[in-house]
Amino acid sequence: MMLSTTYQQRRGQIETYFDRTAMAAWARLTSDAPVSGVRATVRAGRDSMRGTLLSWMPQDMTGMRVLDAGCGTGALALVAAARGAEVVAIDLSPQLVTLAAERARRDPFARRVTFCAGDMLNPELGEFDYVVLMDSIIHYAPSDAIAALAALAARARRGILFTFAPHTTLRAGLLAAGQLFPRGDRSPSIVLQREGRLRRSLADHDILSGWRQGRNRKVSSGFYISQAMELVR
Repeated sequence: MMLSTTYQQRRGQIETYFDRTAMAAWARLTSDAPVSGVRATVRAGRDSMRGTLLSWMPQDMTGMRVLDAGCGTGALALVAAARGAEVVAIDLSPQLVTLAAERARRDPFARRVTFCAGDMLNPELGEFDYVVLMDSIIHYAPSDAIAALAALAARARRGILFTFAPHTTLRAGLLAAGQLFPRGDRSPSIVLQREGRLRRSLADHDILSGWRQGRNRKVSSGFYISQAMELVR
Protein backbone atom coordinates (compact mmCIF):
# COMPACT_ATOMS: atom_id res chain seq x y z
CA MET A 1 0.00 0.00 0.00
CA MET A 2 1.57 3.27 -1.15
CA LEU A 3 0.93 6.23 1.13
CA SER A 4 1.58 9.77 -0.05
CA THR A 5 4.24 11.84 1.66
CA THR A 6 1.63 14.38 2.76
CA TYR A 7 -0.51 11.61 4.31
CA GLN A 8 2.45 10.23 6.23
CA GLN A 9 3.52 13.66 7.46
CA ARG A 10 0.01 14.54 8.60
CA ARG A 11 -0.40 11.17 10.29
CA GLY A 12 2.72 11.85 12.34
CA GLN A 13 1.47 15.30 13.35
CA ILE A 14 -1.87 13.91 14.52
CA GLU A 15 -0.21 11.19 16.57
CA THR A 16 2.10 13.72 18.20
CA TYR A 17 -0.80 16.05 19.02
CA PHE A 18 -2.88 13.44 20.82
CA ASP A 19 0.00 11.68 22.56
CA ARG A 20 2.07 14.69 23.65
CA THR A 21 -0.13 17.78 23.62
CA ALA A 22 -3.80 17.06 24.17
CA MET A 23 -4.08 13.71 25.92
CA ALA A 24 -5.36 15.11 29.23
CA ALA A 25 -7.77 17.49 27.51
CA TRP A 26 -9.11 14.74 25.26
CA ALA A 27 -9.58 12.35 28.16
CA ARG A 28 -11.59 15.02 29.98
CA LEU A 29 -13.60 15.95 26.87
CA THR A 30 -14.70 12.34 26.37
CA SER A 31 -15.66 11.86 30.01
CA ASP A 32 -18.49 13.26 32.13
CA ALA A 33 -16.21 15.79 33.81
CA PRO A 34 -17.06 19.52 33.61
CA VAL A 35 -15.40 21.29 30.68
CA SER A 36 -15.09 24.83 29.31
CA GLY A 37 -17.82 26.34 27.19
CA VAL A 38 -15.78 25.79 24.04
CA ARG A 39 -15.25 22.14 24.80
CA ALA A 40 -18.85 21.66 25.90
CA THR A 41 -20.04 22.51 22.39
CA VAL A 42 -17.53 20.07 20.95
CA ARG A 43 -18.63 17.34 23.35
CA ALA A 44 -22.31 17.84 22.47
CA GLY A 45 -21.52 17.88 18.76
CA ARG A 46 -19.47 14.71 18.93
CA ASP A 47 -22.21 12.93 20.89
CA SER A 48 -24.75 13.92 18.25
CA MET A 49 -22.50 12.85 15.39
CA ARG A 50 -21.75 9.50 17.02
CA GLY A 51 -25.48 8.91 17.40
CA THR A 52 -26.01 9.71 13.73
CA LEU A 53 -23.38 7.26 12.52
CA LEU A 54 -24.66 4.53 14.81
CA SER A 55 -28.21 5.10 13.56
CA TRP A 56 -27.00 4.34 10.02
CA MET A 57 -25.90 0.83 11.02
CA PRO A 58 -28.22 -2.10 11.82
CA GLN A 59 -29.47 -2.58 15.35
CA ASP A 60 -28.61 -6.27 15.07
CA MET A 61 -25.02 -6.64 13.87
CA THR A 62 -24.48 -10.24 14.88
CA GLY A 63 -21.79 -11.83 12.73
CA MET A 64 -20.60 -8.53 11.26
CA ARG A 65 -17.14 -6.98 11.46
CA VAL A 66 -16.72 -3.24 12.01
CA LEU A 67 -13.63 -1.07 11.71
CA ASP A 68 -13.77 1.97 13.98
CA ALA A 69 -11.04 3.96 12.25
CA GLY A 70 -9.87 6.70 14.58
CA CYS A 71 -11.65 5.19 17.57
CA GLY A 72 -10.53 7.74 20.16
CA THR A 73 -11.68 6.49 23.55
CA GLY A 74 -13.88 3.75 22.08
CA ALA A 75 -17.45 4.96 22.67
CA LEU A 76 -18.73 4.05 19.20
CA ALA A 77 -16.89 0.72 19.17
CA LEU A 78 -18.59 -0.42 22.37
CA VAL A 79 -22.08 0.37 21.06
CA ALA A 80 -21.39 -1.58 17.87
CA ALA A 81 -20.12 -4.47 19.98
CA ALA A 82 -23.28 -4.36 22.09
CA ARG A 83 -25.24 -4.87 18.87
CA GLY A 84 -23.30 -8.08 18.22
CA ALA A 85 -20.48 -6.88 15.96
CA GLU A 86 -16.85 -7.86 16.20
CA VAL A 87 -15.03 -4.53 16.22
CA VAL A 88 -11.47 -3.51 15.46
CA ALA A 89 -10.98 -0.13 17.13
CA ILE A 90 -7.81 1.55 15.91
CA ASP A 91 -6.26 4.94 16.53
CA LEU A 92 -2.93 6.57 15.77
CA SER A 93 -2.45 7.48 19.44
CA PRO A 94 -1.24 4.63 21.68
CA GLN A 95 -2.25 6.65 24.73
CA LEU A 96 -5.82 7.07 23.50
CA VAL A 97 -6.04 3.35 22.73
CA THR A 98 -4.78 2.54 26.21
CA LEU A 99 -7.38 4.85 27.72
CA ALA A 100 -10.10 3.29 25.56
CA ALA A 101 -9.15 -0.21 26.69
CA GLU A 102 -9.09 0.87 30.34
CA ARG A 103 -12.55 2.44 30.09
CA ALA A 104 -13.92 -0.67 28.40
CA ARG A 105 -12.75 -3.11 31.06
CA ARG A 106 -16.09 -3.14 32.88
CA ASP A 107 -18.19 -3.16 29.73
CA PRO A 108 -19.80 -6.60 29.20
CA PHE A 109 -19.36 -6.32 25.42
CA ALA A 110 -15.71 -5.29 25.43
CA ARG A 111 -14.67 -8.85 24.65
CA ARG A 112 -15.90 -8.21 21.09
CA VAL A 113 -13.60 -5.20 20.65
CA THR A 114 -9.95 -5.41 19.66
CA PHE A 115 -8.22 -2.14 20.53
CA CYS A 116 -5.00 -1.40 18.68
CA ALA A 117 -2.72 1.52 17.88
CA GLY A 118 -1.66 2.07 14.30
CA ASP A 119 -2.72 3.16 10.84
CA MET A 120 -6.35 2.63 9.87
CA LEU A 121 -5.23 1.80 6.30
CA ASN A 122 -3.18 -1.24 7.34
CA PRO A 123 -4.45 -4.06 5.06
CA GLU A 124 -3.54 -6.64 7.71
CA LEU A 125 -6.63 -5.54 9.64
CA GLY A 126 -8.68 -7.55 7.13
CA GLU A 127 -12.13 -7.01 5.66
CA PHE A 128 -15.18 -5.46 7.28
CA ASP A 129 -18.91 -5.11 6.78
CA TYR A 130 -18.82 -1.48 7.93
CA VAL A 131 -16.01 1.04 8.17
CA VAL A 132 -16.64 4.09 10.34
CA LEU A 133 -14.42 7.18 10.23
CA MET A 134 -15.77 9.73 12.67
CA ASP A 135 -13.69 12.89 12.38
CA SER A 136 -10.74 10.77 11.25
CA ILE A 137 -9.99 12.17 7.79
CA ILE A 138 -10.88 15.79 8.56
CA HIS A 139 -7.19 16.58 9.16
CA TYR A 140 -6.03 15.39 5.72
CA ALA A 141 -5.82 17.13 2.36
CA PRO A 142 -8.79 16.29 0.10
CA SER A 143 -6.71 14.08 -2.19
CA ASP A 144 -5.37 12.10 0.77
CA ALA A 145 -8.84 11.81 2.30
CA ILE A 146 -10.22 10.38 -0.96
CA ALA A 147 -7.28 7.99 -1.26
CA ALA A 148 -7.89 6.77 2.30
CA LEU A 149 -11.58 6.16 1.59
CA ALA A 150 -10.68 4.25 -1.56
CA ALA A 151 -8.19 2.06 0.28
CA LEU A 152 -10.82 1.21 2.89
CA ALA A 153 -13.53 0.69 0.27
CA ALA A 154 -11.46 -2.13 -1.18
CA ARG A 155 -11.92 -3.97 2.13
CA ALA A 156 -15.51 -2.99 2.99
CA ARG A 157 -18.55 -5.10 2.12
CA ARG A 158 -21.61 -3.05 3.09
CA GLY A 159 -20.97 0.54 4.03
CA ILE A 160 -18.49 3.31 4.77
CA LEU A 161 -19.61 6.04 7.15
CA PHE A 162 -17.36 9.07 7.40
CA THR A 163 -17.34 12.72 8.33
CA PHE A 164 -15.75 15.74 6.72
CA ALA A 165 -15.43 19.41 7.66
CA PRO A 166 -17.81 21.31 5.36
CA HIS A 167 -16.51 24.52 3.84
CA THR A 168 -18.79 27.38 4.86
CA THR A 169 -18.21 31.03 5.65
CA LEU A 170 -19.23 30.37 9.23
CA ARG A 171 -16.81 27.48 9.60
CA ALA A 172 -13.95 29.45 8.12
CA GLY A 173 -14.71 32.25 10.58
CA LEU A 174 -14.82 29.88 13.54
CA LEU A 175 -11.50 28.37 12.54
CA ALA A 176 -9.95 31.81 12.36
CA ALA A 177 -11.46 32.77 15.71
CA GLY A 178 -10.17 29.55 17.22
CA GLN A 179 -6.63 30.80 16.86
CA LEU A 180 -7.46 33.40 19.52
CA PHE A 181 -8.15 30.74 22.14
CA PRO A 182 -5.47 29.27 24.42
CA ARG A 183 -3.53 26.43 22.83
CA GLY A 184 -5.16 23.95 25.20
CA ASP A 185 -8.56 24.67 23.65
CA ARG A 186 -7.40 24.07 20.07
CA SER A 187 -7.64 20.88 18.08
CA PRO A 188 -5.28 19.95 15.25
CA SER A 189 -6.02 22.09 12.22
CA ILE A 190 -8.70 20.62 9.98
CA VAL A 191 -9.07 20.85 6.23
CA LEU A 192 -12.35 22.25 4.98
CA GLN A 193 -13.96 20.50 2.02
CA ARG A 194 -16.60 21.76 -0.37
CA GLU A 195 -19.40 19.22 -0.50
CA GLY A 196 -19.96 19.44 -4.25
CA ARG A 197 -16.30 18.90 -5.02
CA LEU A 198 -16.12 16.01 -2.58
CA ARG A 199 -19.13 14.31 -4.16
CA ARG A 200 -17.62 14.67 -7.63
CA SER A 201 -14.31 13.24 -6.44
CA LEU A 202 -16.11 10.24 -4.97
CA ALA A 203 -18.12 9.69 -8.14
CA ASP A 204 -15.07 10.00 -10.41
CA HIS A 205 -12.77 7.68 -8.47
CA ASP A 206 -12.14 4.26 -10.02
CA ILE A 207 -12.90 2.40 -6.78
CA LEU A 208 -15.37 4.73 -5.09
CA SER A 209 -17.49 5.18 -8.20
CA GLY A 210 -18.89 1.72 -7.50
CA TRP A 211 -20.38 2.95 -4.25
CA ARG A 212 -23.66 4.83 -3.96
CA GLN A 213 -23.67 8.09 -2.00
CA GLY A 214 -26.39 7.64 0.61
CA ARG A 215 -27.53 9.62 3.62
CA ASN A 216 -25.82 12.75 4.87
CA ARG A 217 -26.28 15.01 7.88
CA LYS A 218 -24.54 18.11 9.17
CA VAL A 219 -24.06 18.56 12.91
CA SER A 220 -23.47 22.11 14.15
CA SER A 221 -22.80 22.65 17.83
CA GLY A 222 -20.89 25.84 18.54
CA PHE A 223 -17.28 25.11 17.69
CA TYR A 224 -18.10 21.65 16.39
CA ILE A 225 -19.27 21.60 12.76
CA SER A 226 -18.99 18.32 10.90
CA GLN A 227 -20.93 16.54 8.16
CA ALA A 228 -21.55 12.82 7.92
CA MET A 229 -21.80 10.94 4.63
CA GLU A 230 -22.68 7.36 3.82
CA LEU A 231 -21.29 5.22 1.02
CA VAL A 232 -23.13 1.97 0.36
CA ARG A 233 -22.73 -0.95 -2.03
